[in-house]
Formats: sequence, structure tokens, C-alpha cells
Amino acid sequence: MSEFKAFSLLASIIDRVSLKGYTQPTPIQKECIPVLMKGNDLLGIAQTGTGKTAAFSLPIINNLGQNKIDIKAKSTRSLILTPTRELASQIMQNIDDYADGLGLKTKVVYGGVGRQAQVDAIALGLDILVATPGRLLDLIETGDINFKGVEVFVLDEADTMLDMGFFNDVQSIISKLPKKRQTLLFSATMPAEIEILAQAILTNPSKVQIAAETVTIDLVNQSVYQLDKSNKLPLLFNILENADYEKVLIFCKTKYGADIIVKALEKESIKAASLHSGKTQAVREEALQNFKDANLRVLVATDVAARGIDVDNITLVINYNLPEDPRNYIHRIGRTARLVKMAWPYHLR
Repeated sequence: MSEFKAFSLLASIIDRVSLKGYTQPTPIQKECIPVLMKGNDLLGIAQTGTGKTAAFSLPIINNLGQNKIDIKAKSTRSLILTPTRELASQIMQNIDDYADGLGLKTKVVYGGVGRQAQVDAIALGLDILVATPGRLLDLIETGDINFKGVEVFVLDEADTMLDMGFFNDVQSIISKLPKKRQTLLFSATMPAEIEILAQAILTNPSKVQIAAETVTIDLVNQSVYQLDKSNKLPLLFNILENADYEKVLIFCKTKYGADIIVKALEKESIKAASLHSGKTQAVREEALQNFKDANLRVLVATDVAARGIDVDNITLVINYNLPEDPRNYIHRIGRTARLVKMAWPYHLR
């Protein structure tokens, strides 16, 4: 029996959650859902992969499903702001899964794609809008959206917003929201700027903090190769001679470096593609879908572009460049641990 029933969510939501195979809430879901069902503001400190999306989206969907209203044109009842296109798409996909059958109007908006379909959807009024800062500001400036009807605002990955240089954009968007609203702020870390922002936008918030992972999961086997830079590619080719590594995710530091690796792999007749912010959204989506469908054996990604990647059965993660932040290392190799009991990350220095 699903433990989600204890939250008194709508029956259709419980059914959808069960269909996704969720029976026991994660720690952040246990802490957040009861608080949010009461309409309280919340400060959540937790990393990607802890179940945050369900933690904040299930209560939102439940409230909207129970309290349907006529939505005014160019408005949305709830706004979820997140840093990257991939993460925005992933959040929207999960929300649409959870809300199936409730008739809620939802839309995800981000740059790199045509805006007219986004404008048309917003013009009809939305229950839930998931957005990245740049495109949302563009829609605000052209008068294609207003926030008078916003009941709930979610700021996700706040520290990533700061790292990516979106902080001023985020503050500009927040300044246009109605004062009376429920506000949720999630961040993996709490630098001074985020603490100041939290104090400014949250009203008597409940605080939920999920301990950050400081060690890697036991199911992931790890190996380290120390070698000269000139030997990286030969070693990479040698590793990929193992046919058991059917779906390989490679992390590197720069967009330029990702493209170089892909070209080298293609010369060796290894199907590969890169995923980074220098690619158009259409190209990024095509690469990710081909990787999911096993039409590509290797996907080479930067950390920023990899936010929101959710791919089944990744058998090998390679850190072509080690990240400067240990948390990113845990995040990277966790891509194998979610769905594969035995995985084999290699770290090429």
C-alpha cells in the first residue's frame, strides 16, 4: 500500500504516483508535503535527486485540483522558476504525469525555441507555469504574461541560479509577483546571497533540511586513472572497447572540450553527441532523446547542461574532468546508482 495516502492527496494523484512505482515518500517528501498542504512558506535545503519535484508539485497539484477557478488570460496560478531548460522540461514532465486526469492547464517555457506556442498557451491562462528566467523576462517585457493571479511561487535550485548569473533576473521576476502568495525556495547550499533572499521573500517559513550526501553510494564501483593529459583519449577508447558499456555518460568541464571528445569518438565509429548550452534547444532535446532511446552510445555533457538528465540504465559514468565541487561529483555518479545496481565510473585526470 502506498504511504502517500497518509497525505490525504486526491485519489487520482495517488494512482499516478503508484503507477510511477512510488510507494514510500523520500525524506524531503515526508517533511515538505504536510507543510505545503497547509499553505505555509517553505525553505528547503536539499540536492537534486532527493525527490524535490514531487515534494513541491504534489501539494500544488492537489490544491489546484480541489479548487478550480476560471483563470484570466495571460496569467498563471502557480509559477515554478528553475535554472535550465532540461530541468524545466523534466519538472514539467513529472507534473503532467502526476496531474493526469485533473484537467489542469500547464506549460513549460524556455529560450532556444520559438516563443509563439508559449505565448498562445499563456494567453488562455494556466494553472502551472514552469519557466527559466531569460524567456520569462522576455514574455514579461512584451506584455504576454502577468502575475496578478499567482498563488504559489517556487524558486528551485536557487544556488545554481546564483552560479549561472541569473540572480538579478530572479530578483526582477520576484518583484513583479503579488505580495500575498505561498513561496517555496529550494537550494542545495545556502550562501549569503541566498540567505538574504530567503529572508526577503519568505514569511514565517518552515525549514526542511536534508543532509547532503558526503559519500558515494555503495552500489557504484569507482576507479581512478592517473595519467598524462595526452593519454586521456587513448584510455577513453580503450575503456569503450568493453561492449558491456552500452550507455555511457561523460562529463567534461567546457563546451569546447565536449565537442572535441565527440569528434574524436566519431572518428572511432562510436556514436556520440554533446549536450551543452552552446547547442540550440532542438539539438539538445534530440541528443538527449537519442541517448534515452539507445540510438547514441555516448553522451558528453557539461555539469550545467546535465541538470535534469533522467535516463534509465546508464552503465558507465566517466569524469573526463573532475569537478571542483565534490557535490557535483556525487551528483554525476549518482546517475548510475538510481537505476543500475552495478555501475563503473572512471575518473580521468
